[in-house]
Amino acid sequence: MIDWFLTLRGDTFTAFGFSHIFMLILYIICVFLLLLFHREIKTNTKIFQRIRWFLFVLLVGSEIIYQTWTAFHGIWVYHLPFHLCGVASLVGAIALFTLNRKLMVITFFIGFIPAFLALITPELPYDFPNFRYFKFFIHHIAISTTSVFIAVTAKPGTITFKNMTHTYTILIIYALYVGFIINPWLEANYLYLSSPPIVATPLDWFGNGIWYRINLGLVAFIVFLLQFLTFRWLKKREYI
Repeated sequence: MIDWFLTLRGDTFTAFGFSHIFMLILYIICVFLLLLFHREIKTNTKIFQRIRWFLFVLLVGSEIIYQTWTAFHGIWVYHLPFHLCGVASLVGAIALFTLNRKLMVITFFIGFIPAFLALITPELPYDFPNFRYFKFFIHHIAISTTSVFIAVTAKPGTITFKNMTHTYTILIIYALYVGFIINPWLEANYLYLSSPPIVATPLDWFGNGIWYRINLGLVAFIVFLLQFLTFRWLKKREYI
């Protein structure tokens, strides 16, 4: 067991291979069940609390175990939770613990799409049954599912255009901090502000230099807006 946890060996990950498709199906099932039983989740305190604490344990446990793994291998500095999914994981865990409405809104906007895109295009060196494989998919499924859980249990007035723009402003300030302080200090590429990920992603289409960063900001706003409009539409028709 200890060898499995500590190993840096394994088969190369194959995008959309059986192990990848399996985890995508698992993610779809989780989201589908949350949408299907959203009324029961909102009205049954016991169900709500069980899902809430289960997701909390997944988020916190995944982060602690992963930081332990990276520290052991001496690569901790490049795997700190400064990426958007890492931030969404921490903010989401605190939101689930405190049920703070502002943190829940932030988690909804920064957690759903980034984690979903990561699941579609994983930046992952090793395939099943490597530790990184399980950590990556369990963690990112938990992040995106937490955002959906927040959406299906939110009151109609919780997620508004105003707090969407507020969250976007916070994201831009955070990106500037990471881009001008964290990345140069650690010689890292958090938020992929310097360049796209190694694997092929939609970020490859964003150009180079300053236009790459501008496009990142524009697309982030469009994604936030689409999430907000989708949430309002689903709430209006009582689908969530």
